[in-house]
Amino acid sequence: MSPEDVLPSSFRDPAGYVFRRGGVFYRGIRKSGRPHYDMLMSSGLYKELVAANLLVPHEEFPLEGERVGDVTKVIRPEEIPFISYPYEWSFSQMQDAALATLEIEKRALRYGMTLVDASAYNIQFLGGRPVLIDTLSLRQAVEGEPWTAYGQYCRHFLAPLALMGLKDIRLGQLLRVHLDGIPLDLASSLLPLRTRRRLPLLLHLHIHAKSQKRFEGRQVRVARGKVGRQALLGLVDSLESGIKKLHWRASGTEWADYYEDTNYSTEGLDDKRKTVEEFIREVRPRTVWDLGGNIGTFSRIAAAAGAYTVSFDIDPACVEMNYLRIRREKEENLLPLLLDLTNPSPGAGWENKERMTLLERGPADAVLALALLHHLAIGNNLPLDKAARFFARTGRHLLLEFVPKSDSQVKRLLVTREDVFDAYTQEGFERAFGEVFTIKRRVPLSGSERALYIMEKK
Repeated sequence: MSPEDVLPSSFRDPAGYVFRRGGVFYRGIRKSGRPHYDMLMSSGLYKELVAANLLVPHEEFPLEGERVGDVTKVIRPEEIPFISYPYEWSFSQMQDAALATLEIEKRALRYGMTLVDASAYNIQFLGGRPVLIDTLSLRQAVEGEPWTAYGQYCRHFLAPLALMGLKDIRLGQLLRVHLDGIPLDLASSLLPLRTRRRLPLLLHLHIHAKSQKRFEGRQVRVARGKVGRQALLGLVDSLESGIKKLHWRASGTEWADYYEDTNYSTEGLDDKRKTVEEFIREVRPRTVWDLGGNIGTFSRIAAAAGAYTVSFDIDPACVEMNYLRIRREKEENLLPLLLDLTNPSPGAGWENKERMTLLERGPADAVLALALLHHLAIGNNLPLDKAARFFARTGRHLLLEFVPKSDSQVKRLLVTREDVFDAYTQEGFERAFGEVFTIKRRVPLSGSERALYIMEKK
């Protein structure tokens, strides 16, 4: 197998690696990981976790190729339609991922196994639910040893959730900088003093941070036989209690009530819905990106038609409300994520390759960009030709809403700034996008001067 086949994020796992062959992802299991994999499969834990929608299912495949190294088994996991990262999740997505990780650990302990890796990056959303995708992170437990992934769990889940819920929702973005989780001493210093009155936070975050500082650089030996299974289950229960008591209410942000505070008429909204439905019906996409999807009103039209739809928005409250509806109504074809298009998720990690950029995870078959362009062009001084080239990289088919300067929402953007956007006209828009797209048709929206443009990349 050539090195180019192996995913860049796989090099840290000594038990195996993920590779791609013919556009399909596989996981190779090395000799060192084989005993743990065999125990997972023979013990019944695999079947239980898959049945509970906590672990991604897989098929076993025969070994192929001349150079397989010390690989003794190859499996093909169920494909994840879109890879997302913790700094793109809403509060409740992060909380559900945290609780799923603890539930997996609890069930694993009952089978004599444990999670040796509690990274948030090992969790993805499949069918609207968080699932573990790293099969090889489940290993045979060593009698008497503490949970080796405890510190990692606190950095990846407890610290960001506490900061997001009890300090400021935007602090979840610290995960973009701290890829192995938010340092506990940093989280402890940022949290309000009152959080020390919460026993789980006191134990697992504040005291934990102090003990890490105290023993930093010193070798600490743990006597075998001192940490039994019941003690480990008690630790997990304590973490679970702390996580469940954290809350964040999605309200008071700029865009959460967008459709209740616009100049759309009832007819205009109906036109918009019908045009989105027609666009999806014509294009028949397998994947859709809704950029600026708000609470997912139009994303759900694509999802209902069978397209796997990623609904991006810059507002944490919108993403949160979108996800809560998915959870409540058990929707399986929709993934809401946090995204600032002017500063999207970068390539990160070793050689900037462990975590992919937004565009590396595309393109989608079709893209919705509704009531978005004026925020980029006027709110962020983005030239129309640059916007057109960007959208051409996101997908082949595009449904874009053009909002003219006469619209109240654009006037609101111009209240505090000089209008230097001479090129922002219908003619300028059509000229810039016509360079890279074929404009198939323009659909005016009743009761406004807005229009929807259906385009196809040249």
